[in-house]
Amino acid sequence: MSTTAAGSRDLPYADGDFYAFEQLLSAKEQDRLAEVRDFLAREVRPIAADCWNRGEFPMDLIPKLAEVDLVSPVRRQGQSNLFAGLVHAELTRADASIATFMGVHDGLFTGSIEALASQEQQDAWLPDIYALKKIGAFGLTEPLGGSDVAGGTRTTARRDGDTWILNGAKRWIGNATFSDWVVIYARDVDDNQVKGFLVDTALPGYSATRIENKISLRTVQNADIVLDNVVVPGFFKLANANSFRDVNKVLKVTRLAVAWQAVGQQLAAFDVARNYAVERHQFGRPLASFQLIQNQLVQILGNAVSSMGMMVRLAQLEDDGLARDEQSALAKAFTTERMRESVALGRSILGGNGIVTDYGMAKIFADAEAIYSYEGTAEINTLVTGRAITGISAIV
Repeated sequence: MSTTAAGSRDLPYADGDFYAFEQLLSAKEQDRLAEVRDFLAREVRPIAADCWNRGEFPMDLIPKLAEVDLVSPVRRQGQSNLFAGLVHAELTRADASIATFMGVHDGLFTGSIEALASQEQQDAWLPDIYALKKIGAFGLTEPLGGSDVAGGTRTTARRDGDTWILNGAKRWIGNATFSDWVVIYARDVDDNQVKGFLVDTALPGYSATRIENKISLRTVQNADIVLDNVVVPGFFKLANANSFRDVNKVLKVTRLAVAWQAVGQQLAAFDVARNYAVERHQFGRPLASFQLIQNQLVQILGNAVSSMGMMVRLAQLEDDGLARDEQSALAKAFTTERMRESVALGRSILGGNGIVTDYGMAKIFADAEAIYSYEGTAEINTLVTGRAITGISAIV
């Protein structure tokens, strides 16, 4: 039995958009979103569980993703941030692992090039990046540094004439087992500032080893990276990546993408739980006829709608150039906490069937844990928001 596809039955509110937020899109964007949904239903949903179970990435999907042209919808295609957010939510709704692949390549990696590379560097690199001819990864987190990496980056960069020499290690780097390039952030030993470099993964001294035994986002190929005297040509030092403040220009935007993932994950939980509740019979009647089950379904929907409402407004602020770091932080913390509650409720509705991937919910439940943690934990994002509303930092 599989109930992972949205709208697999003729049910009211088939898209879960209870307050019709999608109507805020232009007619052209609504048509484009429908096109993306059709692609995901045809190419991603049917393979998602099998890839997850095997822990293997479907490499043959990359040319299809290139064909549907999802990279950089705002900067390159002139779409709204609301459209970009809803697309990312739909990617997650279909499969959080494929959404994370795109979030790494499009958001973190491509976002670094768009925000921090010179025009000459962008002209040289972005065409192949946009076309998915060159797959990218983003190297910031380290084996001994996560939330504190801003002031504790251990990977080093040393200027040597016209080149830079990188040494250190990175951990949890998505796409890194097969990426062509990876943006590495390293501390310049001369001025102690964090700087960014585009590293060709074929360079001597670079190695990436897949992280095994994950219980979340199993399709994503996370890796441990080692940089052993990797020599990077001077042209591949990102021209405008000269401090951690510059890195934050990328992270501010990608936190929004992860918050949209939390929306998509809640919609996925709603899809599966509602369909299951209608189709599954207990005591001679559908589960959906019991008051407690309807209460749980409405709680999932309420969490999803409140999360989506926050993200819609934040997307509008982003379009107007008014969004602030602390607003992204609150969004990431709030939506992922609602997501955690929603997927737990969904798993409960499915009972024992909620712990096997055959029914969809187990995968949704497990994947939520990674989304909850990356791009800033709930605790750190809460403290970023708390600092903004009190003027006092409680982080250290």
